[in-house]
Amino acid sequence: MNYPHPLLAREGWPFIALSLVLACLGHWWGSWAWGLPLDVVAVFVIQFFRDPPRPIPDDVDAVLAPADGRVIKVERTHDPYAQREAILISVFMNVFNVHSNRASVDGVVTSLAYSPGQFFNADLDKASSENERNAMVIEAQFHGEAKTVTLVQVAGLIARRILCYAQVGQTLTKGERYGFIRFGSRVDVYLPIDATVKVSPGDKVKATMTVLAKL
Repeated sequence: MNYPHPLLAREGWPFIALSLVLACLGHWWGSWAWGLPLDVVAVFVIQFFRDPPRPIPDDVDAVLAPADGRVIKVERTHDPYAQREAILISVFMNVFNVHSNRASVDGVVTSLAYSPGQFFNADLDKASSENERNAMVIEAQFHGEAKTVTLVQVAGLIARRILCYAQVGQTLTKGERYGFIRFGSRVDVYLPIDATVKVSPGDKVKATMTVLAKL
């Protein structure tokens, strides 16, 4: 179990506090007609920023899901961040998913690239190339052989903040929390072409717990 963080993501503390204060004021100064809608808002905000611990599969060959959500794409394509042919697995996160992002593999961060962009719906194909995004390239070791895995945080229709805490040269471990995206988004995972994919479009996945592929 890799979990050095509280059950509610620290990125959401100001939003949670504000929603609770407004709900209390609604009940104190108003009536149920004011308080009840604010209670609903507070519950939504709290559930959005939940950040539960997750067990890490004991499988050295596994590439783990970096985010909760639904697989919307599995295809062979070009990885523009590592300049190679790759297998792309895209995971779409809606507002009811956990939004903390976790490392898919053990490895060293070799590059980070932030790209400003638009805010199209994250389940559209053009979101990968036109939306605001942050790409992290990781060099992982599988049985002594170097393998490149690229994780791309992509902003969505209402997402307005991509947070990435990793730094170039940093060593990440599987399941380690490295970022967060606020309010609906997507994570693209680029894998070596010899990866054995374990998921299909439409599958629901959970960060750290679901094995996306094996190398």
